[in-house]
Amino acid sequence: MTKTKTLILFYTGVALVCAAILALVNFVILPGLKRKGAEADAFANVGQQRQEEWFPIGKDLVATNQAGETVKLSDLRGKVWVVAEFFAVCPHCAVRNGKELREIYDKFKDHPDFHIVCISVDPGQDDVGKLKDYAEALGADSKNWWFLNAGDEKVTHEYLEKELKFLGVRERTDPAQIEADGRFQHDMGLLAVSRDFSTFGKWDLAFQRSELGTPEGYKSVKEAMMERLRAELEKKPQP
Repeated sequence: MTKTKTLILFYTGVALVCAAILALVNFVILPGLKRKGAEADAFANVGQQRQEEWFPIGKDLVATNQAGETVKLSDLRGKVWVVAEFFAVCPHCAVRNGKELREIYDKFKDHPDFHIVCISVDPGQDDVGKLKDYAEALGADSKNWWFLNAGDEKVTHEYLEKELKFLGVRERTDPAQIEADGRFQHDMGLLAVSRDFSTFGKWDLAFQRSELGTPEGYKSVKEAMMERLRAELEKKPQP
């Protein structure tokens, strides 16, 4: 083989390798990075609504609480309340939000107009017994902290997404992921509702405590939430 042919074959091989690398970058790596970026953005935006997006709650929700009582969200008109999604067998809900909700509860539970609501995204599994156990573990009194089962799963998810504007509940299918993270992926934001049945704030303390957040961000968000709740509770109820 002549020197010229050898050089041609060598540079042809280099060109093919370069083309393969470019194809890998353009069709595999970059799309993957974009997907991860989109997922990170979506996660980062959980609970990050702008002020102009606050809205009145248009429809009511009837559910059963941990005491076996039938209640309605409209029963909370005249109160300031915080609402969150959860499900009893979620391996992370109690860790991510339970501590935060307990601290909020301890701060405001003695105010007669304060309430917390946790709505199960897995009503098929979270019967009254599980709700009661969960509530007792967090020291929640049903008089001012409800754990709710609203019945039909689809109806519950639609209400959470369309009426309360939480991010969509997603059901996991990978058995290993279900084992590690639970059946559902759901919004971890804490939504606040005023006495007139209108939302006025949403905060994602779980995100701020994650590897994507910062200690400073967590402190700032938590202080802002506490101050906003305090200010709302200090407002005089409308006659």
